Amino acid sequence: MTRAEFPGRRVLGMSIIGVGIDVAEIDRFAASLERTPGLAQRLFLESELLLPSGERRGVASLAVRFAAKEALAKALGAPAGLHWTDAEVYVEDSGQPRLRVKGTVAARAAELGVQSWHVSLSHDAGVASAVVIAEG
Repeated sequence: MTRAEFPGRRVLGMSIIGVGIDVAEIDRFAASLERTPGLAQRLFLESELLLPSGERRGVASLAVRFAAKEALAKALGAPAGLHWTDAEVYVEDSGQPRLRVKGTVAARAAELGVQSWHVSLSHDAGVASAVVIAEG
C-alpha cells in the first residue's frame, strides 16, 4: 500500500492514538501467582478470574489477560497511577476479545481522545501475548 492510499495513521476517519504489545511467560506468571498471595485479586476483576461456566480460569488465560492489561497501559503511554482492575478483558459470545475500562484507565483514555479499542490475544508454546490498539 502506498502512502497516498494510507496517508499518516488515519483509517476510516479515525486515528490510531496508541499501540501496545506485551508478552508473558506462562510458567513464570503461574509462579508469581503462587508466590504472591492475593496477586490475582489485585490484577483481575472477579469476572476475569472465572469462566462463563463459573469454573476458575486457567493460568494461560490469566497470563494473556495480564499481557492485555500491560499492552493497554503501553497504548495509553504507560502513565503512572493506572489501576489494574480499572480495565477488564472479556470475550464476546463470538469469541472476539474486548476491553471495558473505568476509573483511572477511562480517565487517561478520555484525556487522549480514545473512542474504541482493538484487542488481539494469543497463547502458545508457553507464552501469552496481547496487542491493544487505541483509536480515536
